[in-house]
Amino acid sequence: MMMPEFVTRKKTVRFIAIMVIFAALIVLALIISMNTGFIRLSPLEVMQTFFGGGTAKQQLILFEFRLPRIVLSLLIGAGLATAGAILQGISRNALADPGILGINAGAGLMVIVYISFFPAKESASVALMPFLALVGAAATATIIFLLAYKKGQGTSPVRLILVGIAIAAAISAATVVLSLRLNPQNYQFVAIWLAGSIWGSNWTFVLSLLPWIVVLIPLTIMKARVLNILNLGDQLATGLGTSIAREQIWLIAAAVGLAGSCVAAGGGIGFVGLIAPHIARRLIGPAHQFLLPISALAGASLLLVADTLGRTIMQPTEIPTGIVVAVIGAPYFLYLLAKSKA
Repeated sequence: MMMPEFVTRKKTVRFIAIMVIFAALIVLALIISMNTGFIRLSPLEVMQTFFGGGTAKQQLILFEFRLPRIVLSLLIGAGLATAGAILQGISRNALADPGILGINAGAGLMVIVYISFFPAKESASVALMPFLALVGAAATATIIFLLAYKKGQGTSPVRLILVGIAIAAAISAATVVLSLRLNPQNYQFVAIWLAGSIWGSNWTFVLSLLPWIVVLIPLTIMKARVLNILNLGDQLATGLGTSIAREQIWLIAAAVGLAGSCVAAGGGIGFVGLIAPHIARRLIGPAHQFLLPISALAGASLLLVADTLGRTIMQPTEIPTGIVVAVIGAPYFLYLLAKSKA
């Protein structure tokens, strides 16, 4: 009886230590990000401006351009990573991810459909993008779930992944076809958005995304026990009194809400939901009460670092954050694929 208590206490200490390390990494990345950009601000100037000093120009750069983008990167990274951890837990597949399953692509497709068939000023399109992205993500997830569901058997994890990949391929093809209808200006805007550029870098987007993150991530962590039970298999989960279909629907809805809202603000950023949960799983293990918070912190730090690199590597040109993440994530995805075949 003492051994399980000792193991749990040791695990909790390790969890707290990892949380502190990730928090320190985020603070370090935040400080570096505030100091880097096309217009240089020294660390002293950043500190003075942050605490109410500095010139009007320095306050504009820090509070209206850099800080909203930094906060948005942290929120998007945490949201996508948590969504990925949920989908991996539901499907019991290490390769599950909102991007791979087509949820991100569905959000992007809705935006392109609007711009293609309902020409409007760019400001009007931007105002509708969050809503459209969320509707597209929800519609895609619903189609995937319905096609993967079998009466009397529920939703098979393998079937869920295969259907998701097929839907993602179909959506990608439709996206290419619709993109050909766009005029050069809209096409350039959509291409940058789909590449994963954190374009909505103002406090309005931060405030619109914040409720989704603040509400859905804690609710998901409260469902950690359910995810642990679902990982045991459908038969055992049913034997333990878990309503598999109902819990899967709730968890998928949470993942869609997180992914859709994050894609609306950050574009088609992929691989964060794949990499961050794997990093967390290697550090803390598969128990979701520990895995979900660590995944959120890992995703937040990963996206903040990627966005900072994208802004600084090729100044004054900016590399979309999604491309930087893809450069990191594609080799890791191939590594996971090769390992799963083995």
